[in-house]
Amino acid sequence: MKQRIGVLLSGCGVYDGSEIQEAVLSLLEISRHGGTAICMAPNALQHHVVDHVTGEATSETRNTMVEAARIARGVIRDVATVSADELDALVMPGGFGVAKNLTSWAFNGPAGTIRNDVRDIILGMVQAKKPLVGLCMAPTTIAKALEGSGIEAHLTVGTDKAPSPYEIAEIAQGMESIGARSHMNTISEITVDVSNRIITAPCYMMEVSIAEVHDNVRAAIDALFMMLNGDHA
Repeated sequence: MKQRIGVLLSGCGVYDGSEIQEAVLSLLEISRHGGTAICMAPNALQHHVVDHVTGEATSETRNTMVEAARIARGVIRDVATVSADELDALVMPGGFGVAKNLTSWAFNGPAGTIRNDVRDIILGMVQAKKPLVGLCMAPTTIAKALEGSGIEAHLTVGTDKAPSPYEIAEIAQGMESIGARSHMNTISEITVDVSNRIITAPCYMMEVSIAEVHDNVRAAIDALFMMLNGDHA
């Protein structure tokens, strides 16, 4: 039977939802490994809608799951209806949506909130020792989900030693303030937390090309399937 890989989306579009290229590349690599992707997202309104030409917020309202269905080609589930028992692994692409629609990190940093349904699926996967991949900004959501659980996850959102449009050191310190261990990784690296079976990769947290992001996503998904196939305990 094909391995069932959950893909947790946060909308459609880098500024207010899932980073589309990271999401599509993740789906591609899951397929290339013979896995079955199960896309999911919160069935709730996005924090806001951003015009991706101007970068400005608009007066529109959109549903996170309905927007994420664009990436999933219409086959998507409400994350609240998905149990860790149904999945063999979980992949979380980045984009501002993870910090706006899954958590409030974009507005409140590590002191912000996380949706209960999102926390439940992440914590359920980690407690069941099922592999989890977090790309780009998604490691902050993992850190929030594990806050107070006693689980010390090793995570990366990139490095402050290479060009980035974001405050990598500040975000890394924020994750550490709520119980995670932060690692500085370049676009050619990933962090593999063997004990907790969590894989994280910087992707578009760094100033990079789509080809470099593809290589980074491929490395993360390769490591995921190595875990699933027993090459990592």
